[in-house]
Amino acid sequence: MGSLSATIQNIFNEPGCAKNANKSEAERKKGCTKQLQPGSAAGGCAFDGAKIALQPFTDVAHLVHGPIACEGNSWDNRGAASSGPSIWRTGLTTDMSETDIVFGGEKRLYKAIREILEKYNPAAIFVYQTCVPAMIGDDINAVCKAASRKFGKPVIPVNSPGFVGPKSLGCKLAGEALLEHVIGTEEPDHTTPYDINLIGEYNLSGELWQIKPLFDELGIRILSCISGDGKYREVASSHRARAAMMVCSKAMINVARKMEKRYGIPFFEGSFYGIQDSSDSLREIARLLVERGAPEDLIERTEAVIAREEARAWAAIEPYKPRFAGKRALLITGGVKSWSVVAALQEAGLDMIGTSVKKSTKEDKERIKELMGEHAHMIEDMMPREIYRMLKDAKADIMLSGGKSQFVALKAAMPWLDINQERYHAYMGYLGMVKLVEEIDKALFNPMWEQLRRTAPWDDKGNIRHLKAIAPTDPHAAEIALDHALAETTRRANKICLCKAVDFGTIEDAIRSRGLTSVEAVRQHTDAVGGCCKRRIEDILAAMPVSSPPALLQAAE
Repeated sequence: MGSLSATIQNIFNEPGCAKNANKSEAERKKGCTKQLQPGSAAGGCAFDGAKIALQPFTDVAHLVHGPIACEGNSWDNRGAASSGPSIWRTGLTTDMSETDIVFGGEKRLYKAIREILEKYNPAAIFVYQTCVPAMIGDDINAVCKAASRKFGKPVIPVNSPGFVGPKSLGCKLAGEALLEHVIGTEEPDHTTPYDINLIGEYNLSGELWQIKPLFDELGIRILSCISGDGKYREVASSHRARAAMMVCSKAMINVARKMEKRYGIPFFEGSFYGIQDSSDSLREIARLLVERGAPEDLIERTEAVIAREEARAWAAIEPYKPRFAGKRALLITGGVKSWSVVAALQEAGLDMIGTSVKKSTKEDKERIKELMGEHAHMIEDMMPREIYRMLKDAKADIMLSGGKSQFVALKAAMPWLDINQERYHAYMGYLGMVKLVEEIDKALFNPMWEQLRRTAPWDDKGNIRHLKAIAPTDPHAAEIALDHALAETTRRANKICLCKAVDFGTIEDAIRSRGLTSVEAVRQHTDAVGGCCKRRIEDILAAMPVSSPPALLQAAE
């Protein structure tokens, strides 16, 4: 644990971290971890962060040293995609028992490594330390070193027990494992002046593949992606890249900065969410490569590609802008997405009412202010009850967030779109921007919302009164009252006018959904135009509770 403590302290002093840069020496020594509360590990402990950061390496076996529940809770919890091997999706664990806790689990770990190599023959094995073996003193560094020497395959220890801190710390500990044991250990078959690294990119739902064709067209080679759709040998030889792009500084700023210091690889933090950010990132990559020796025509060719792709993207989303006019969005996410997705939503024509910054750096918040203004509503930590109240009061027309808060939106009967790692659609780059707009449009204008916001027939006092009124003359009144579908059919079948053109259900729904209070208002919103309807509409208005139009229903219109 001594070396782990030193590694953690080194991460706390990371000069590339904006939050640390503004701290005093005493505050940096104290660190930035918080005491985990019961249940908070479900939102991500250090082990979970390390597993998330490294599992997208596709030709590597990921072995969790600990009780089986650690692997069960962390397996396949991110929607990364692979174009090659699938061993990375195989759940592997030492499944420590009580006996192992008493006598130690090192022999069990060594045996598991041997079995994995014999059965799967992966390019390497990543061994993740969890809480239980860390507390009993299992030395996974020594076991991995002995196994690597014995079997001739890289076996990489990842010291990230959950109790040392939150998920973000685990991501950085995973980066430290790469820096210490992987990066720089192999050489690429060949190098080019166009080689780059993408750091903190996980190829969620195949997003990397939406950008790669543009790189291929420009002749830019992704030497290594850390870690989306990555291969072990690629990251081992990533020290030969000419430039790097940091996609998520919250996760692996230490990797980018130390590679710059050790190997002279310049980097910048960028985003491929939204049209303008995608263009800016391509320009910056081209500029860095030219500064490192790439031909100068790369900049001109990059501008030509940008002009073409921007024109296509703007043309594709233009028809949606009138539909989005006046629509308000609430973004509940964190990290790089707290500002990068804001830019994309603004380009789509949506008004931003707020974005969460719980996992955001100081630079992230500054970018949000640039996009949304100095008085931007940045939400530090909003409770589900507060999110529900905001949606219920119709302050937002759609919420974009992760899966954990989707049920808050559904309870409020408001559209919701998954923007986090569990999503099924890729939103990166120019094509991704068009896809994002399409999915927002589907969510906003899905007809289910109008149906969902209606009062249930069995909660509809006006409908109940109507059923009671027809009960003396209708022998099937009891059956109708018990059968909700039949009750709705009855409402539609009951014509209120002599011309038999307007039914009771249409009038009642119009009054309820639009807050109508007069006969004239009802006539404007329905087909009730004749004089014979007036008295019957007055009776329906008198039977229904008088209320002003709910703000939520106004937003739905």
